[in-house]
Amino acid sequence: MGFKLKKYSATLGGMLLSIAITAGIILLSMIIYFYVYLPAITNHGETITVPNIEGMKLEELEEFLVSRNLRYEVNDSSYSEDQPPLTILKQYPVAGSKVKENRVIYISLNRITPPTVPMPNLVDGSLINAEVQLKSNELKRGRIQLIRGPFLHVVKEMKFKGEKIEPGTRIQKGSTIDLVVYDGGSPNLPSPNVVDLLLEDAKVAIFGSNLNIEIEVVGDTIGIEEVVILKQKPVANENIKVGDIVKVWVGARGTLVPDDEEIPEE
Repeated sequence: MGFKLKKYSATLGGMLLSIAITAGIILLSMIIYFYVYLPAITNHGETITVPNIEGMKLEELEEFLVSRNLRYEVNDSSYSEDQPPLTILKQYPVAGSKVKENRVIYISLNRITPPTVPMPNLVDGSLINAEVQLKSNELKRGRIQLIRGPFLHVVKEMKFKGEKIEPGTRIQKGSTIDLVVYDGGSPNLPSPNVVDLLLEDAKVAIFGSNLNIEIEVVGDTIGIEEVVILKQKPVANENIKVGDIVKVWVGARGTLVPDDEEIPEE
């Protein structure tokens, strides 16, 4: 009986020792895996600063990112008329972020062609309402053509590139829409005096009189803080109809308009 007990105890001790050794090997393996192997393959502690790629062309992006051990993936697309087609509009992570090598940078691309919207129905509505609807649909208001009619500033017709356009027609965002508007049989009004005004102030006065503006730049205005109206046509207080164009010459204060320059002596 004593022999059997000793033999059982020896067997149990051997099993416990085997389990302890196995557990030790597993624990050591886990330590090596998590604290040696994984950090080695993931470049633990090594980061890259994400560069600013917004505004960059797609054709330049691959080489630019590969040279910095980064990758990219197109996440979505949008449209901006301020950027050329196939340029990067947004990125994630943002520039300046710290990431691991080989990280994917998700980008939003500018579309080749702008998206389209249905032409809103502006007919029989007011000019003010037409401008609000055009803006909300990301369209631009072009010229206003006044025709004789009983209703003041009511839209009779819409035009795109000189042709009548029907409501519901698909049209690219950012397109310019001209409007044919009734004049209400209104009499002439005096042209506002905008000479010597800053350009933005002149626009307020002209648009506030329901007139349109045509701008011609005179001389070099780069770096000039005050760009003013040098000359206007029609001149101030000359009779003009609602919707007509006031042409203005703009430049640095004191610049001579070509027509006003002295003729050199021969």
